[in-house]
Amino acid sequence: MDAQSDRRRARLTFDASRIAVVHTYLALTTFLTALLLGCLLHYKKIVKNGVAGYPEEWFPSVSATIGDWYPERNIFQIMIAMNSGPRFALVFLQYYLTRSAQSSLPTVVFVSGIIRTLSCGGWVYITSTDDHDAHDVLMITYIVCNLPWMFGGIACTPVANSEARKKRQRFAAAFFLSMIPMIYFFIQHKVNRVPGAYTRYSFFEWGLIILDILYDSVAELDFKAANLQAKSQIVSDTQVSSANPKADEKSTAPDAASTVIEDKRLRLALPTEWRLVAAFLSDVYLSYLFWSIYTSLAPTLFYFSVWELSIAGHEIALISVLATGLLGISPFRAWARTHDGKMVLHSLSLVGLLAYALPSPFSRLFAVAFANMALSIRQAVDWADGHRSWYNGIRERVRAILLISLLSAIPVTGIGLILSSFSKHANHSNNPVWPFVDAASGGYNKTGILLALLALYELYTRSDNNRNAGATATVPRAAISSSKTWLPQSIALGGLLFTVHQLLAESSTLIAWSWTGYPIKGPIPNVHGCLTLLAQSLGLLLPVLLSSSSSSAEAAALLTHPLWFLYGAGSAYVVYSCKDWFGYIGGLNLAIFLMSVFPHVISSAASTGKVGRTYFTAWLVVCLLDLANVWTVAYAFVPGGVYLRERTDLVLIAQMAAIAFAFSWPRRSTLDISPSLPGSSALCIRSFLALASVASLLVTVYRYPTSSPAPHRPGPRIVRAGIWTVHFGIDNEGRDSQRRMRDLIRDMELDVVGLLETDLHRIVFGNRDLTRVITEDLGYYVDIGPGPNQHTWGAVLLSKFPIINSTHHLLPSPHGELAPAIEAVLDMHGTPVTVVVAHNGQEEDPLDRELQSQELARIMAKTYPQPVIFLGYVVTHPHAQRPNPYEILVSDGRVHDIDSLDSDRWCEYIFYRGLYRTAYARVSRSTITDTELQIGQFVVPKYGHGVTDDSEIARYLRSWKEDLPEDHWFPMEYYGNEREGGVRGHFYHVFNTPLYYKIPVGAVV
Repeated sequence: MDAQSDRRRARLTFDASRIAVVHTYLALTTFLTALLLGCLLHYKKIVKNGVAGYPEEWFPSVSATIGDWYPERNIFQIMIAMNSGPRFALVFLQYYLTRSAQSSLPTVVFVSGIIRTLSCGGWVYITSTDDHDAHDVLMITYIVCNLPWMFGGIACTPVANSEARKKRQRFAAAFFLSMIPMIYFFIQHKVNRVPGAYTRYSFFEWGLIILDILYDSVAELDFKAANLQAKSQIVSDTQVSSANPKADEKSTAPDAASTVIEDKRLRLALPTEWRLVAAFLSDVYLSYLFWSIYTSLAPTLFYFSVWELSIAGHEIALISVLATGLLGISPFRAWARTHDGKMVLHSLSLVGLLAYALPSPFSRLFAVAFANMALSIRQAVDWADGHRSWYNGIRERVRAILLISLLSAIPVTGIGLILSSFSKHANHSNNPVWPFVDAASGGYNKTGILLALLALYELYTRSDNNRNAGATATVPRAAISSSKTWLPQSIALGGLLFTVHQLLAESSTLIAWSWTGYPIKGPIPNVHGCLTLLAQSLGLLLPVLLSSSSSSAEAAALLTHPLWFLYGAGSAYVVYSCKDWFGYIGGLNLAIFLMSVFPHVISSAASTGKVGRTYFTAWLVVCLLDLANVWTVAYAFVPGGVYLRERTDLVLIAQMAAIAFAFSWPRRSTLDISPSLPGSSALCIRSFLALASVASLLVTVYRYPTSSPAPHRPGPRIVRAGIWTVHFGIDNEGRDSQRRMRDLIRDMELDVVGLLETDLHRIVFGNRDLTRVITEDLGYYVDIGPGPNQHTWGAVLLSKFPIINSTHHLLPSPHGELAPAIEAVLDMHGTPVTVVVAHNGQEEDPLDRELQSQELARIMAKTYPQPVIFLGYVVTHPHAQRPNPYEILVSDGRVHDIDSLDSDRWCEYIFYRGLYRTAYARVSRSTITDTELQIGQFVVPKYGHGVTDDSEIARYLRSWKEDLPEDHWFPMEYYGNEREGGVRGHFYHVFNTPLYYKIPVGAVV
């Protein structure tokens, strides 16, 4: 009876691998059946889209095939429902095989697999026709869940099952790489509306479906290897343990034969010496991409915060760098340190470069945040394994190449930072591969992507011996410090990363901290920025110089001595407290200090042996300092901002205190693991320093203006002055707007321009100089106004006339945001004219606005009766009585409104005195910002004469433009409206024309 019972149970026994087979064939059959039925029954309908139809479009997308027409939609949904059983069984069985008490990764994979399956059902049954937003959200959720599902699945694959691991790696890599051309063709279809692009997009979309199914089919190999069978309950004859990182490393190590073959191939392709150079250059460029993509994160997300003037929720993207905490999971860390793992992470980070092609600011933010997740993990692994690990196997064969041994000792991360800053210095203060910069705004995104692909190809084709160095390389045991020291080392690394990002990501940021105006007593941003780059290079080479001395250990120890930290702290104090050349020289010394400790801080963090917690904590410190730095200015819009209001000094103390943990204080020692170099390397050091110096100097000379700025109409003594609030140089589509601003200012032939919301020398704005494009292309004198250490949103004065002197004011702000003002005296056709550019506070703080208006009125009144032009952002209605700003400014400041009959104003105002106003124009903003450009045109009285008739009747002698000389006319091309006319979306609005005024009889001009 027992035997019969056993035989009956045996009849119900089958291999679990058949579940994976059924799932694979059923899924493929489901999709292919829908494709076949769709082409047979509704071919021309499913290939048609909003741009084109047959024959331009001739292959259908997945969504159109499975969701638009009866009966293929219904047949597909029935068949996909049948697939749900094997699908859930496959997820549960894989978890059963890989679950472990030592690792939580299998649980993460299991949860992501369940969510992935449910979201798949969501976008299958809710088509884009039913609910487009729900369909897209579920589709995105499905793709995001593929990350932990696929990469976690690779890490959890049993070590002995190498065939399954390789197949999963290939299918996963193909899956995510296919997304790159798919996104490209989707943009061609959706944005550029190219006929036929959707067909090409559809090929890759179907490719993702097939690759997804093939990835899941690999479970068959796992089940067979484990001899997993199903009876009345699931049993397994083989107990599979969790992945062993050490065993994994051994299994991935190539044999000697394969290494030799690979090395021969590389030597035939490129000599060993040049191969080393190519490898170094590719590593430098990949490090450059790290800084480029990372520094683009804050500006991409802060776009939303600026529009909301509060915490918008998108700030959560800032913590994407905390993905380094995943390195605390042993299987994932073991995979990430393999060559294949690094290649995948490098490839995924390229999404941050491709994001420039996405039309939506939110889509770009999502892509950049995702890229930073991959990037931070990859960078942490590189730091942990050491940049020099791949040289070790072949250094003995290239002893004669002194340059390579020199450069290998320099942390590539520091060189990448210098290259990033240099690229901005050469490209009008914009990084050419940033996702919010495209070809129209000075970007070289396609070139950057091409170079990235070449660098990745070089990395991929390195010899097997060096390819796996990252997985097997470890810090020497003598250099590994106690596990108790990981916290101070990670805090030091976080403080250093934040500080170099804050102060050295742009060569002119330190100059902005020291700027005081005219007459110029300090450095000029576009001229002396090369000195910052020189100081960075000197600082990075300093540890190399010390390590190559006769007593390298003692010399290198100088950089970890408390006295060296006091040098850095003193330099930081000078930067914060002093101005002009003295303050900037302090900044140069701080740059030398920061770059000199780069090798030691990174090496110390790598030596802790606690990869996950060390780099998670380091990036957490960076995020906290980022927020604190923003809070010092944005205190009026964030909870608890009052505690950090205008306290950059506290943030500076905190970041320097964090760096202090890397130094050898009494009763605390740090290990010196700096490399030693041959004494003859001094020549190579000088060569490298000369190369960096010459390159930065050549860029400066190339950008230097060849002639002095000159007014547009010196003969008739005409002055055109404009005021524009430019919203931090980011337009409504989230793109850099400097060139669009330049084009409108050029066409309007403005002689004096006041720009507001311009202090971009902050992490959240990308450490940019908003004036660089305009001043270099159009020729202006520029006063960049109060710097980032003055806690305002910024004001800028551009002038075609020489600036005799200028004064920066911080207007009274007891409650709200600190408001800036520039008071400048310009030499206008031989007559000194005071120009005031100001940004008042918001309507939420009436006391602030009243006090600020009183101070501005005092500044203008003190020069009476000398000529004055006021260009400002003033939140008030025209003719509003006290305590509103309008009456205070006009009456107490003893100035005239540009046109008091214009009642349709709220924030931008032009006031004047001692000049003849001849025109007033309001030009629509297009999509550059949220405010218009207002322009006032004036004639300066002849030197020695004033206004002969200042009465209201004389000032409001209106005229047609035809009654004035053509020199007074504004460009005719800008007549029109939103639907027709105008230029690049700009046109004269409100009055639909500029207003013109006669010069009174008897005026001496």
